Amino acid sequence: MNSDIFIKKLYSKKSLNNIEKKIYMLGSNSKVTLNKYLNNKLLFLVIIFLGLLFLSKIGYFLAPIVTLVLYFLYDYFLLDVPIKKRAKVLEHDSIFFFEVLALTLQSEKNLKLCLEVTSNSIDSELSLEVRNILKEIKLGKSLAEALEDLKNKCPSKTVNNVILNLIEANIYGNSIIDALNNQINYITDKRILEIKGQINKMPTKISILSVLFFIPLILILILAPVLLSYFIK
Repeated sequence: MNSDIFIKKLYSKKSLNNIEKKIYMLGSNSKVTLNKYLNNKLLFLVIIFLGLLFLSKIGYFLAPIVTLVLYFLYDYFLLDVPIKKRAKVLEHDSIFFFEVLALTLQSEKNLKLCLEVTSNSIDSELSLEVRNILKEIKLGKSLAEALEDLKNKCPSKTVNNVILNLIEANIYGNSIIDALNNQINYITDKRILEIKGQINKMPTKISILSVLFFIPLILILILAPVLLSYFIK
């Protein structure tokens, strides 16, 4: 416990809150806690620092520089990159999930019950998070509070907009189905634009691959006989 308190003192309150928010965005499947993350990061940096310091001839110069760079890269690769990947997964899951939810709401106006039916019918990352907030509701949380927690767990702004519309519709009595359909159309259009963007980038990627792999291969095939005749002589 004392070691955890000491490690937290190395960070500002703002940095700790930022790291804790990012860990929360990793989702319910993540076993990472703030204390565990900070301990592992410190241990990793200490090992790198001491390793470079004692094993390298210029360790006194290299160790602090490399450790400082890894200090920032550690958060990027262990938090930022997984969060970006998870955001894409959630956006991919959201289209089908919210379509099913909209259909369910047409026959049953109770949002909580519809969320329960939809999440139990679909096996996805988003469904898992919805099932978890439904468990929190059974423990005493209101639906609005649970949806707010779900919003904080989702790193995707697109999914968060849908959840925010659900919260507002539930509080103010607006048409949830209309709000959902508008958001579904937006997400679908965004997905189509992203796919078109990836398709448009393909010729450039193919050209780069051609330069990197095929041109050197052609040069080797052309020059190989000349080089062989030179070495044989």
